[in-house]
Amino acid sequence: MSQYSKEEKSKPRVAVVFGGRSSEHAISCVTAANVLQVIDRDKYDVVPVGITTSGHWVLESGDPERLSITDGKLPEVDVTALPVLFGADRELIVSEPGEVPSTLGEVDVVFPLLHGPWGEDGTLQGLLEMSDIRYVGSGVLASAVGMDKHYMKVVFEAAGLGVTPYVVIRDRDWTRDPRACRDAVDKLGYPVFVKPARGGSSLGISKVNSFEEIDAAVAEARAHDPKVIVEASAKSPREIEVGVLGGLNGGPAEVSVCGEISVSGGGHDFYDFEAKYLPEGEEYTALSVPAELPEHIAAEIREKALVAFDAIEGEGLARVDFFLDADQQVIINEINTMPGFTPTSMFPRLWAETGVDYKGLVDRLLTLAMTRPTGLR
Repeated sequence: MSQYSKEEKSKPRVAVVFGGRSSEHAISCVTAANVLQVIDRDKYDVVPVGITTSGHWVLESGDPERLSITDGKLPEVDVTALPVLFGADRELIVSEPGEVPSTLGEVDVVFPLLHGPWGEDGTLQGLLEMSDIRYVGSGVLASAVGMDKHYMKVVFEAAGLGVTPYVVIRDRDWTRDPRACRDAVDKLGYPVFVKPARGGSSLGISKVNSFEEIDAAVAEARAHDPKVIVEASAKSPREIEVGVLGGLNGGPAEVSVCGEISVSGGGHDFYDFEAKYLPEGEEYTALSVPAELPEHIAAEIREKALVAFDAIEGEGLARVDFFLDADQQVIINEINTMPGFTPTSMFPRLWAETGVDYKGLVDRLLTLAMTRPTGLR
């Protein structure tokens, strides 16, 4: 543990934080495995910090193999590892049973690699703001808006971006009058997509083709979030995604080339969890980077991605997802302030095609975080 001592510190110290309490815990671990492999250890001291599914913070080994999906088994943070917490002066403190707590030294920047609630939604960002610790990615407001698909759409519409028609089903709505909720969904027409309002990685999402399927889909979404959003399907849509990076030295944000996702066969009607992350999904999923698009359409999508990023006051990074319908209308689907970050995920692939490789992407995000102001801004 002496390698983290305050006296020996000679490089900026990065706490890579991953895991978390959400249903996306395993994907966060997979993301961390890849980031930990490429962080420049000659440039940064790296401390891997895991958050268990029960919310405990621990000092992880950071072993990439242990944090990867192996033979279909999803990884998780080691619950037996030593507990850690942030103390005064941005120090990480480790507590070993029967021993006096000791410090791992001052942390200069946190790289939060958590997906979903209790990490990507502004909660962790608020904790870091209160501790005056710099971190990678969007702040409290942008993270919260980017996580809640309902308020995300409200902000997008206010910014002049077209969204698909939708219905929000809150816990009180479903409890008091489920029939009214079903009728509201029915008016959207079919098919519709029923989703947890605050979630990601396609967990809890169902494609619904009839009135009779609504209850089961809502129950599946509510298993992940009591607030549910139901979205009408775009007409014969193509799914197009772009990446956004914050500008260096105060410059404007930059946007990547466009990429396209298409899924067919294997029982996958859309880009669900299995198609995204499990090996068997690769057979049915095609990621085309760059996407084959008319130049003016690609330009429109890239411009609207920057509008969306600015609308939520994004920082650092984001992936912005669009539908291109049969009438060539560009409709924004969502923004993700901590997108999937494995080397095969769309966000790194988009930037690799644009000229920033995976290692360079990680380094750029840390550089941006190191220069961000703390306190009110």
